[in-house]
Amino acid sequence: MIRAWLKRLFPGPPAPPVTQDGAPVSVSPADVGLHDAIHDGWFLGDSGELLKGFAIGAGDTVLDVGCGEGVATLFAVRQGASVIFTDSEHDKVRDLARQVEAQTRQPSLGLVSNSLPLPLAEGCASKVVCMEVLEHVDQPEAFMAELVRMGRPGAQYLLSVPAALGEELQKGIAPVGYYQSPNHVQIFSAERFAALVEDAGLVIEHRQASGFFWVMGMIFFWASERAAGRDLGGAVRDRIQAPFAPLMESWARTWQDLLTQPDGLAIKGLLDALMPKSQVIIARKPLAGESSSRGTS
Repeated sequence: MIRAWLKRLFPGPPAPPVTQDGAPVSVSPADVGLHDAIHDGWFLGDSGELLKGFAIGAGDTVLDVGCGEGVATLFAVRQGASVIFTDSEHDKVRDLARQVEAQTRQPSLGLVSNSLPLPLAEGCASKVVCMEVLEHVDQPEAFMAELVRMGRPGAQYLLSVPAALGEELQKGIAPVGYYQSPNHVQIFSAERFAALVEDAGLVIEHRQASGFFWVMGMIFFWASERAAGRDLGGAVRDRIQAPFAPLMESWARTWQDLLTQPDGLAIKGLLDALMPKSQVIIARKPLAGESSSRGTS
């Protein structure tokens, strides 16, 4: 499936391919980013794991809060799960609903909501996904309480936020609006993120940090926007898409080539640990009578 496609896409050429006029062939940062993510355990279609340790099956009801373009929702649909997806932007919910309806006959529901509160019944989901959302929220504790309310006892949670170091590095080049509402109004240290999850009553099962590729990708994005004289204003997130700037494509080609080297994955691991883009927690809502005392793996 995805792995076979990536093997065809990234066969590890000895030199960058060129067009007939000698120009480098375009390389998509989005495709290279997907390749990088799969090395980190994401999108394991054969096992049904959205992330290693977070398996989705046909018996699950998956709630994707802050669904965005719907990557997690559509993965869940492919595993045969029922899906509920929410976002504060009407167009994203509408577009995702059309894709879901075209791909499944399982129950599905799309909601436009800022999640405070979520207009859903308590315990509606067996899997709750909330990725790269909490940094946009003025009241993260109240938001987490709503997420916990949505999960049934024993439900698993997949949560992610940007890593603090990557956020701080971008402050020297990102526009001021990137750190204002509706963009990033929170920066979470690893300790603060874990405390937010555990204080809400969840038990942490797994933690990881990765995505050095996207830390540098974002820096090259800001540099390209500045060089072009563009003012991003409040639409920062929506602008990071094709067509990508040549500087971003050049970085993607370099990273793609690195991953094909004998020590490429080891180097990636070191850089991911040193300067991750995202930090991820897989957690679980305790069963009735079970302690939710702190403890991480």
